[in-house]
Amino acid sequence: MTEASHAQLARVVREHAGQLAASLMHVTGDFATAEDLVQDAVLAALEHWRVEGIPERPDGWLFTVARRRGLDRLRREDNYRAKLAQLQWPVQPDPDERLRLIFTCCHPALPRPAQVALTLRVVCGLTTAQIARAFLERETTVARRITRAKRKITDAGIPYRIPDDDELGARLSEVLTVIYLLFNEGYLSTAERAHSRDLVDDAEWLASLLHQLMPTEPEVAGLLALIRLHRARAATRFDADGGLVLLQDQDRSRWDRETIVEAARLLTHAARHQRPGQYQLQAAILACHAEAERWQDTDWEQIVLLYDMLLHLAPSPVTRLHRAIALRYTAGPQEAMNELDTLAGVLDGYHLFHATRAELLRQLGHPDQARAADRRALELTANPAEQAVLKQRISWT
Repeated sequence: MTEASHAQLARVVREHAGQLAASLMHVTGDFATAEDLVQDAVLAALEHWRVEGIPERPDGWLFTVARRRGLDRLRREDNYRAKLAQLQWPVQPDPDERLRLIFTCCHPALPRPAQVALTLRVVCGLTTAQIARAFLERETTVARRITRAKRKITDAGIPYRIPDDDELGARLSEVLTVIYLLFNEGYLSTAERAHSRDLVDDAEWLASLLHQLMPTEPEVAGLLALIRLHRARAATRFDADGGLVLLQDQDRSRWDRETIVEAARLLTHAARHQRPGQYQLQAAILACHAEAERWQDTDWEQIVLLYDMLLHLAPSPVTRLHRAIALRYTAGPQEAMNELDTLAGVLDGYHLFHATRAELLRQLGHPDQARAADRRALELTANPAEQAVLKQRISWT
C-alpha cells in the first residue's frame, strides 16, 4: 500500500469511527461497550481495507461489523441484543451524535490527559498502542488512563449530550483546549521527536468537525483558522535533514496561499460576531505573519497590539514572553529584555524563555551570557529540531 493510500485509509477510519461510536453510544447507553465495539470494527477495517480497498459506504461497513461483533460478544444479554437489533444505520448520520461524543470525552470532571487520550481513542479511532506511541508513553499507562476515564463517565453519570446553554461556555472551553493541546503537541513536540503529522491531522479534523457543527461559535472558527495558518507553511518548517527552519528564514513562496486565504475568511466571519477570544487573536497574529510578503514587511506594531488584547482576555506568562519578542522589533532589544526580566521567576523552567534571552543578549553585545542562556534552553527541551538550532547557536557565539 502506498503512503497516499495509507493516509486515505487512516482518514476514512478516523472520520467514520467517530460517527459509529456516537451512534452506538446513543443506543447502548454504555460508553465502554460502544468504544470496544468501535475498536473491533476499526481493527477489522485496517486489516481488510488494505487488501480489498475502501468500500463505497465505509460508514455502513464499519457499522455492520460493529453490530455483528456486538451480537456475538453479548449474545446472552437480551436487553442489549434487542437494542442492537433495533439499531439501523441512517443514510445521513446525525452530526450532533459526534458532537455529543466530543463533549462527553472532554467533560471537565476528567483530567486533561484523560480527555486527550479518550478523544483520540473514541472520536479519532486511534488504538491505545497508537496513542501511546504518539505521546511516547507506555501502552499500559495510556490504557489505564482511558479505562479510568470511561469508569469516571459511568460512575459519575456524566450525560451523553450537548451541554445546556448555561453549561456550554465552560464545556466548549475544555473541548477547544483539548484540540489546541493536540495540535501543539503535533506541531512542535515536547517529547523526543520534532513533530507528529498524525496529531496535527487529528486536531484539524476535530476543529473542522466542531466548526461544521457549531458554525456560529467564533472561537471555534478562530481555532480552525489558527491551525490552518500554521499548516499553510508546513512545507517550509523543516529542512531536508529534518532541521527546524525559523520563521524569518522560511521560503514564503512555498507557503500555501489558498489555505491562508481560507483561514483569513474564517477569521473575518468570526469577527462579525463581535466576541473576540484567545484563539481568534492568536490566529490574527499568525495572519499578520502570513500576509507579509517578506520578514521585513511584518507589521510588528499590529502584532504587539494583538498581544495586548490577548493579555487582557487570557493573561499568561507565555503570552507576555511572545509579546516581548514582538516588542524587540518595535521598541528595541533593551525594552524587550526589560520585559523578559519580569518573567524570570515564573518562566525559568521554560526553554523558549532562555532561548529568547539568548537572542536579545547576543544583540545587546553579551555573547558569553547569550551562550549560557542557550545552554540552559538546551537542557530544558527534548525536541531534536530545537536542540539542533540551539547547538548551532552555541557553536557560533
